[in-house]
Amino acid sequence: MAHIFQLNISKGGVPKLPMREAQVNWLGVLGDLQRDTEHHGGPERALCLYALERILALQSEGHPVFPGALGENITTVGLEWDQVTPGRRLRLGDEVVIEITRYTTPCETIAASFHDGRFVRVSQKVHPGWSRVYARVLRPGRVQVGMPIEFV
Repeated sequence: MAHIFQLNISKGGVPKLPMREAQVNWLGVLGDLQRDTEHHGGPERALCLYALERILALQSEGHPVFPGALGENITTVGLEWDQVTPGRRLRLGDEVVIEITRYTTPCETIAASFHDGRFVRVSQKVHPGWSRVYARVLRPGRVQVGMPIEFV
């Protein structure tokens, strides 16, 4: 069963640090801040998600990446990542419903997570299926580590 592996926030920048539970509103996880609000945050980019399975695969390639290092608020596990595409809706736990809005555009702030600094390793254009995704919040609420994730 797919579930929330880790929740992550920061006061701006990466890595985002883990927390056990969080409140999600229309603009994302309460307490999470972005330094660059031109490219991050806002209702259409309220949450960033990434799959633990992709992080582990990147580690096996030699990249020093870990959950939260790529700026994701929600690290998933057990979710069919190839099915997490713009327009798809997900329920997180019993309360939160989100809609995937787009693939993220990687930038140099995550370069340290790649052994060669080539952050395009998680670019949808260069490596389809390896991108993180942004989501809008359709129904806010509380989430915590271990809660189920399902397609709506």
